Amino acid sequence: MDYSENILGTIGNTPMVKINKLVEDLPCLVLAKYETFNPGNSVKDRMALQMIEDAEADGRLKPGGTIIEGTSGNTGMGLALAAIVKGYKCVFVISDKQSKEKMDILRAVGAEVVVCPTEVEPDDPRSYYSVSKRLAKETPNAWYVNQYDNPSNCKAHFKTTGPEIWEQTDGKVTHFVVGVGTGGTISGVGSYLKMKNPNVKIWGVDTYGSVFKKYHETGIFDEKEIYPYVTEGIGEDILPANVNFGVIDGFTKVTDKDAAIYTQRLAKEEGMFLGNSAGAAIKGVLQLKEHFKPEDVVVVLFHDHGSRYVGKMFNDDWMRKMGYVD
Repeated sequence: MDYSENILGTIGNTPMVKINKLVEDLPCLVLAKYETFNPGNSVKDRMALQMIEDAEADGRLKPGGTIIEGTSGNTGMGLALAAIVKGYKCVFVISDKQSKEKMDILRAVGAEVVVCPTEVEPDDPRSYYSVSKRLAKETPNAWYVNQYDNPSNCKAHFKTTGPEIWEQTDGKVTHFVVGVGTGGTISGVGSYLKMKNPNVKIWGVDTYGSVFKKYHETGIFDEKEIYPYVTEGIGEDILPANVNFGVIDGFTKVTDKDAAIYTQRLAKEEGMFLGNSAGAAIKGVLQLKEHFKPEDVVVVLFHDHGSRYVGKMFNDDWMRKMGYVD
């Protein structure tokens, strides 16, 4: 009989899917690493489990403990699934720009959810960074995950996602394109692929209102680059320790409008019901057209599932209200 001992055994080994209609103008093969096949419907299941296992191993997370983390939703889901199996409580701090579906899903898997304002500085006591740190100090037997600076985040992708991409493309991958938030995926996968072939190009997809692209190009952390944006799950107003800028060859920025429109197009033209960052990622691939040759194999990673966004990018009233469609 072929079965997993529990739901955590189904994490990883996600499929690779060819993209067709949306990339007809590109000269190369474009493949999607389709991470919604993880049990929590996102790439974050991989690093959530790795971070918990490493914290258990070195004693940071003790039996009966409480896991506390600031999350845009998907890391929380991955942590919650592992917590259910392993017997931990969860408190997740989330910013109010995240979709209602994400908050409801976290509560559905037994987590306590604390909502904080988006439009405050990272060091403001009301920010989701500050609140999660404070709760971790105040809660007995708590472990603060800190996915932004936790090296187990990168480690998960170096151990699993990178090798899977290499094997699924038979070592022919030439470009890896992915949205960047905590930096764990791009840095872990990028490090592995460049170890196998230093000529593989690693491209990050950033959003307007985030500091990554300018910092990578100039080394300047420009606070004028920071302003509120709609796209979920990518971009930052801080520099997480997990972003290894030395592994990244370049960034391209995608507007909120394009990310939303291409999220809809993936569903309607490719049958790929995906999250907001996937729209940004595929638009990023199209913006990088000049870098691709006919023999290239471009892998783009799609982070999460469209079910998190039915009240936003998949709601025409919301799209009209935002000015994204007529």
